[in-house]
Amino acid sequence: MVAIEQRIASVRQFNRFYTRTIGVLGDGVQRTPYSLTEARLIYELAQGDQVETIGLRQSLGLDPGYLSRILARFEADGLVALGRSSLDGRRQVVRLTSGGRRAFDMLNRRAMQDMGALLERLDEAEQRRLLAAMSTIEGLWREETGQSEVILREPKPGELGWVVQRHGEFYADEYRHDEGFEALVARIVADYVDNRTSGRDAAWIAEVDGRPAGSIFCVRKDDETAQLRLLFVEPWARGAGVGGRLVDECLSFARNAGYREIVLWTNAMLDAARRLYERVGFKLVSEEHEERFGGRQTFQSWSLTLRG
Repeated sequence: MVAIEQRIASVRQFNRFYTRTIGVLGDGVQRTPYSLTEARLIYELAQGDQVETIGLRQSLGLDPGYLSRILARFEADGLVALGRSSLDGRRQVVRLTSGGRRAFDMLNRRAMQDMGALLERLDEAEQRRLLAAMSTIEGLWREETGQSEVILREPKPGELGWVVQRHGEFYADEYRHDEGFEALVARIVADYVDNRTSGRDAAWIAEVDGRPAGSIFCVRKDDETAQLRLLFVEPWARGAGVGGRLVDECLSFARNAGYREIVLWTNAMLDAARRLYERVGFKLVSEEHEERFGGRQTFQSWSLTLRG
């Protein structure tokens, strides 16, 4: 077990590396005369017409005296206008002037240019890996402002392609699967489109806070048997019950469709999925070893009786 001190050191090292990379250490940010804190303040003020200073202190975590000094300097430079709230005269409000808006436009434009230059150092696959890793960090450290909204729905146009793409990307990154796995997923999706029957076959996309976060398919194997296929949950969405919601929806559909049994085929290394299948009552039927997808795999067949 890695000591907590080592983990803390690793996170701090990453923070130092990241801030150096995006250029926010030093006297200014984005080639401007503004410090990182000042730039954050301008960005925050640009999101609305006016903001109460107490809200700025809370959202940015700033000391009241420090914030007051920055705002006084900004006011002297013509960037902000200070006043009193029309709802409560005891509360101070602040808004960007036209000069402040120009400062924000400059910061925003240069930030876009600098970040674009950073991304151009990476190829398409590397950019996707970067964005996936950032989504994972954001998801793990997202402030608990309430339960994320999870919606299960039919795939929208283009999202069947997303299912194939994300399976291919994720299994290549995490398990070094070759293109043979992505080809298998593409065939499964194509077979679903070509052969689906209303009321007997269905597919769902899990949407979390407006973003596609997972998938699952229920397809006919024979008149009595359904097959659960292509269960996937984005790394950033895990731990929120998305996988359980998808599996429960699939089983409910299969029961209502009149299937007697539902089966699935999976890889033994997918521990989280296996625990989920066991939780809802699936039983391991068989196991086989095979050279496939670029390596030695252990495949498992599971089954669940839906009605006697």
